[in-house]
Amino acid sequence: MTHPTDGAPTHDAPTRLWRLVDAEAPPQRLAMLRILTGSFVVAYTVIRLPVLFQLTERTSGFDGVGAAALLGDAVPDAVVVAVIVVTLVAGVAYTVGWQFRWLGPMFAVCWIAIATYRSSWGQLLHFENLFVLHLVVIGFSPAADVWSIDAGRSRRRRREPTAYGWPISLAALVVVVTYLITGVAKLRYGGLDWILGDTLRNHVAYAAARIDLLGGDPSPLAPLGVSIQWVWPPVAAATVLIELLAPVALLGGRIRTAWVIGAWILHAGVLAFMFVAFAYPLFVVAFAPFFRVERLITTSGALLPPSAQRALREQFRR
Repeated sequence: MTHPTDGAPTHDAPTRLWRLVDAEAPPQRLAMLRILTGSFVVAYTVIRLPVLFQLTERTSGFDGVGAAALLGDAVPDAVVVAVIVVTLVAGVAYTVGWQFRWLGPMFAVCWIAIATYRSSWGQLLHFENLFVLHLVVIGFSPAADVWSIDAGRSRRRRREPTAYGWPISLAALVVVVTYLITGVAKLRYGGLDWILGDTLRNHVAYAAARIDLLGGDPSPLAPLGVSIQWVWPPVAAATVLIELLAPVALLGGRIRTAWVIGAWILHAGVLAFMFVAFAYPLFVVAFAPFFRVERLITTSGALLPPSAQRALREQFRR
């Protein structure tokens, strides 16, 4: 059997759509997911350091959500700083595959702590949730069996292909569920009015007005877009359709690629009109579980040039 995102026609579509536990994949694919997710989240953490350290300046308004609900109140500033520092160290270790058995899960747990603690101050950042869930799936998997420092220092344990396949399938399923929930939520709370009415148009207008009120520069496309009233119902319908059709990505092949392109265009549109960047999908890392990403290194037709492929192969030698 093969991984459902391979697009291999070994089973009919319904069977491939729901395969999870018995999914198979090479260890290199899971290792590349580790490298991609780790590189993205470490870079994201570094860029957001000023915002993260601002958590030490908060004095009131704490209401624990998620894992932070276990806290009775805000934690001391030293704890916040320590968690951020440990997160960065664990993130680098996660990416290069060093002491992954311990530091891989630690990276995931640290980001759960950061994300829920930040949200406990009243600002829910939904765009962080997906990569945190991916860190949990990959961090608790055998993602450092190859292309890692751990693999270079010790003899790699031989595992069944399903040991590498099911985490990838689960990561892909997480992507699908998040988009599906978003589409259902729009219809649940807004009904057909979300599609046929001015809800999306009002969102764009509100985002532009808020940025302007805070002294920033809103997107120059926002006023033009808001002025064209007829365009928003088709755009809203396309948005909901892309989200509700997310399960087709599990079928693999061209239909998967078409859905990923549609989802990427959706996020690009949000960025262009609202200046709201969902970086994880915009950099395509969110969609990596749907593809044979090990080919970025192992094939001559990879996105990386041959010299870079050779350097990476040497660095992450088994």
